[in-house]
Amino acid sequence: MKPLTYLGSLLLTLAVPIFLIMTSIRILLIPYIYTEFEYRLPGFPPDSYGFSLEDRLKWSKVSFDYLLNDQPLTWLANQKLPNGSPLYIESELSHMLDVKNLIQSMFMVWWGLLALVILSGLASWRLKQLKGYWRALSNGGWATLGLIAAVLIFVVISFDWLFTNFHRIFFTGDTWLFRFSDTLIRLFPIRFWQDAFIWMGLVTIIAALLLGYFGRQLAKRD
Repeated sequence: MKPLTYLGSLLLTLAVPIFLIMTSIRILLIPYIYTEFEYRLPGFPPDSYGFSLEDRLKWSKVSFDYLLNDQPLTWLANQKLPNGSPLYIESELSHMLDVKNLIQSMFMVWWGLLALVILSGLASWRLKQLKGYWRALSNGGWATLGLIAAVLIFVVISFDWLFTNFHRIFFTGDTWLFRFSDTLIRLFPIRFWQDAFIWMGLVTIIAALLLGYFGRQLAKRD
């Protein structure tokens, strides 16, 4: 294999796990689907400060809308609870802005990786090197399985450690820590994120298995 061809194949293999994980996150962020399901799960902790199921569904939808739309922070700051108090206090608004910036950056990377996968396929087809293309995708799928297995093990053994270090990597200081009485915790308790990690892992595993298996089969055909 030529050095440049090998480098391209390696780059594609390494890109696949990131692309699949980001794709599963994007699926979870499809408006309202995950929240509609999650809040209704048996044993999901109720809000001891008064939010009903309908309240959680309403305000979580507002929160997800902000993360995915192009509205400024003032749009979220102007959201009011029935008693007239703001939905989020200043520290929560600051964190939501950080989360929105992270998600928007992730989407840009996701589109870039999607372009890489598509353009690599077109180039491989043009150069009659589809065998190497499918093999790289297959290898990326199997590599993804190992990565997700490690993440799910951490979720089961010590989700708090995984959750804490995830926030320490992507957010500054303790800006992501809140009181149990704050709206963010009332809407999105730790169970919400623990289940999100599990569903993200399962979706990624299914996609990785399909890519690993069918990529290898297609490589044999070409």
